[in-house]
Amino acid sequence: MITIQNADSALKDYYLDAVSAQLNDGISPFFSAIEKGIDFVYGKDVKLAVVRGNAGNVMAGAEDGALPDPHRNRYANITSPLKNLYGTIEISDKALRASRDSSGAFVNLLNAEMEGLISSARQNFQRMLFGDGSGKLFSVVDRVTNSTFSVDNVKEYFTGMQVDIYTVLDTVVDEAVGIYIERVDKKAGTVTFSKDVMEMINGASVYVHCSMNNELTGLGAIFDSDKLYGYVKETDKFFAPYKADANGKLTETALSDVLDYMEENFNSKINIILCSYKTRKKIAALIDANRRVVNTIDSRTGYGAVTVNDVPVYADKYCPDDRILFLNSDDFALYQLCDWEWLEDEDGKILKQIPGKAAYSATLVKYAELVCKKPCGQAMLFNLGN
Repeated sequence: MITIQNADSALKDYYLDAVSAQLNDGISPFFSAIEKGIDFVYGKDVKLAVVRGNAGNVMAGAEDGALPDPHRNRYANITSPLKNLYGTIEISDKALRASRDSSGAFVNLLNAEMEGLISSARQNFQRMLFGDGSGKLFSVVDRVTNSTFSVDNVKEYFTGMQVDIYTVLDTVVDEAVGIYIERVDKKAGTVTFSKDVMEMINGASVYVHCSMNNELTGLGAIFDSDKLYGYVKETDKFFAPYKADANGKLTETALSDVLDYMEENFNSKINIILCSYKTRKKIAALIDANRRVVNTIDSRTGYGAVTVNDVPVYADKYCPDDRILFLNSDDFALYQLCDWEWLEDEDGKILKQIPGKAAYSATLVKYAELVCKKPCGQAMLFNLGN
């Protein structure tokens, strides 16, 4: 007979390893290429010291001359809090009782819940890699109806997301906490929420539910924010990536120039290029105009890719159309306190009854942060034209 205890044991003994493996594989080429580990995790923070540029410890001198003075490395201290990542499944008491005499039905029930969790976790983790840590999805431009609004950024994947809405003063709109996006109209540039939002005003911001300023410090923070890890980019150029203007025209020369500039000026060997699907098609067309497009398999990521000067170009749906990112994946690491694990209560139980509901929930947790150890070694080409 299937009981809560059986279900609890199955989640702990059979599902955790498989789920953890699926959540760590196949997220994106960028995620596959970066380092993952528990190094430099101290309490609730990631703390590490990185060397700024060449140390200058090697020099030439006369045969009988004095030895050079010791040269100290110049360090930058990076501290960033671990982000709390959660994934939750819910099983109703009715569904559990209906499958109590059938192990097959029970397995199908758990499989369906786990597949949904894995799919959602992968999508959100991939999205966070390109975010700025704020969890913001878009801003409201105008009201169409009480539940439909025109917005400044429309993506199909918004459909079904649970969100919170904040005013221009960063005050949460009480009636719009945990509501869902029911429909997206890319052509009209609108989203429709699951309920009317009467307090909505133009300029309001829409965030992933409970995620405001709680997400990973992704590539958006590297390239778009004024500060990174507490350092002001304008005054500390080590934390400022290189940005090149394509002046409205994407050319193969512009791509090669960025690669050359990064190696010549920052000693940065770019080994991965990221862009949107639309932009990758443009890059492939550029290369094909002069020679055949070569698709290769990158041994670091396991993904096939078009290449520019032997550097693989990957498309990612979360990368904006108006930019191409040139990255040295060796400079990035995902530091984590633990891999995905079930949240347990004092008795070691995973499944817990949801207060006030005839249902049980289980939560996966991961405490991690994405860190770039050399922000100035990364580059972006923007203003690509139509």
